[in-house]
Amino acid sequence: MKYVKEFRNPELVKKMLEKIHENADKEVAIMEVCGTHTMSIFRSGIRDLLPENIKLISGPGCPVCVTSQGYIDTVIELSHREDIIITTFGDMLKVPGNKSSLQKEKALGRDIRMVYSPLDAVKIAKENPNKEVVFLAVGFETTAPTIALSVKIAESEKIENYSVLQSIKTMPTTMKALVLDKETKIDGFICPGHVSTVIGVKPYEFLSEEFGVPAVVAGFESGDIIVGLYNLLEMINNNINEVRNTYGRIVNYEGNEKAINTMDEIFDVTRSNWRGLGNLEGTGLRLKKKYSLYDTESKLNIKLCEDKPLKGCICGEILKGKKNPVECKLFSKVCDPMNPVGACMVSEEGTCAAYYKYGSGK
Repeated sequence: MKYVKEFRNPELVKKMLEKIHENADKEVAIMEVCGTHTMSIFRSGIRDLLPENIKLISGPGCPVCVTSQGYIDTVIELSHREDIIITTFGDMLKVPGNKSSLQKEKALGRDIRMVYSPLDAVKIAKENPNKEVVFLAVGFETTAPTIALSVKIAESEKIENYSVLQSIKTMPTTMKALVLDKETKIDGFICPGHVSTVIGVKPYEFLSEEFGVPAVVAGFESGDIIVGLYNLLEMINNNINEVRNTYGRIVNYEGNEKAINTMDEIFDVTRSNWRGLGNLEGTGLRLKKKYSLYDTESKLNIKLCEDKPLKGCICGEILKGKKNPVECKLFSKVCDPMNPVGACMVSEEGTCAAYYKYGSGK
């Protein structure tokens, strides 16, 4: 099954579902750690097609959602400065801060620009030499290589008014934190598909080797996800602890060597503050000291604001898989995609947004 259409074949999906039902003889909790998987699962109605004893948990796979509240409030404060242009991916505009949002600040006349790539931000810096252009470096390993490339280009072209405010997060060590959390029961993982195209399969092997938790790298079509779930159930039922790659048409074992080398050249591994999960060692990236000119925090001598949780929002618990959106008193009553109270309702990859758009499922 090498092509996308084969993973959309309803007959093949039906056969795999039948096998899952035949082999589902105990309670199993599986976490998907990718916002695109979450949306695909809801859009395809997969939750409703699975046996009652197979529980799917949505984890911290939305980069906008896991960005700390302190980071959001810091960005909003920075946008008030006349000498700064804020550049960002579109999803970040609507994320609520404690007092405002970038969307509201933009409406008030702040210079905040949506870009499709950090390379666009470098171009804006080149065109506006009298202003500091700050790119909001939010994302996982998927976006990190391009952010690293933007720094390399800025350095090579001697563009000194460009910097990145870092909130790049890395996934494998975060999955370790989830396994170690005694309040969250996880029998297996669907590994993040987009991240895996960059880092490969190898970085997840510690899950099975150290913790006895099987994992599958899967694609995003309904057939991809069903095949992944079938493999996980087979491993769980037979006490097989390994990481399987069912997304071989895109993901290889070692990952994308060029992308990895670019990240390694520009970034060091560091701690990172995740919404809901806290400050985790080894789950973030920061610019190496030689690139400090492009680090917004050190360049402008700023400190990120303290995290102040939004009143009534349980996004942090949702990201850890401990609660689901319908357990939030604000969900669909006060908080919806047009008026999000929490970050999980903002992005299409957010769990709250998926529940709101497609229904809660099982």
